[in-house]
Amino acid sequence: MAERLQKIIAQAGLASRREAEKWIEAGRVLLNGQPAKLGDRADLTVDRVQVDGKILAAAEEKITVLLNKPRGYVSTLKDPEGRRLVTDLVTDIPQRLFPVGRLDFNTEGLLLLTNDGELAQRVSHPSHHVDKTYLVKVRGSLSAEMVKRLERGLILDDGKTAAAKVENIRMAGSGCWFELTIHEGRNRQVRRMCEALGLSVVRLKRIRLDFLDLSDIATGRYRRLRDSEIVKLKKIK
Repeated sequence: MAERLQKIIAQAGLASRREAEKWIEAGRVLLNGQPAKLGDRADLTVDRVQVDGKILAAAEEKITVLLNKPRGYVSTLKDPEGRRLVTDLVTDIPQRLFPVGRLDFNTEGLLLLTNDGELAQRVSHPSHHVDKTYLVKVRGSLSAEMVKRLERGLILDDGKTAAAKVENIRMAGSGCWFELTIHEGRNRQVRRMCEALGLSVVRLKRIRLDFLDLSDIATGRYRRLRDSEIVKLKKIK
């Protein structure tokens, strides 16, 4: 879609629109090899726009996917140990995606990958208090006192945690399943909270992120977020 040149230059992060207008008037901008004029429009997918001799590339399409991460993958773009990366599961997408937050090597479940920096900031910044719900299995049982401690907040080596929410507790043989909802994103936080209670985590899976869940997404598979979901994520406060 054709847009005014000053808007295109501003979207590229080179200058404000007003400054870009001055560059156009000063002859620093070429459109298809000719000096541009104020009011000119261009579409970077078909037109050649140069600023001080540098060609502007078309903005990359923004894509966000919801991945059901398996265990045995790391949530980074590279790994010195040569372990498998979560980006190995989305190689059919041409854009370079990066994970929003992390799930550790042995944690599975819901993970967003995107090339949209604004969305990543909105979801991962601690000031926005985005709820993250985990399905947790531990050895032993979760007592009523342990639940109270989780709901009050626990003292960890990096400070006290915010209040958590505990639901759907059920015994399974010698172990116990429960759902734990937090809105912080500290390193290995759920595992460390359980360790602070003397509990050993056997399995850990993120099953929800605010309004998003893993409905109909098999382990190792993903789906692209709908535009309405992206708008909703960006409105999280």
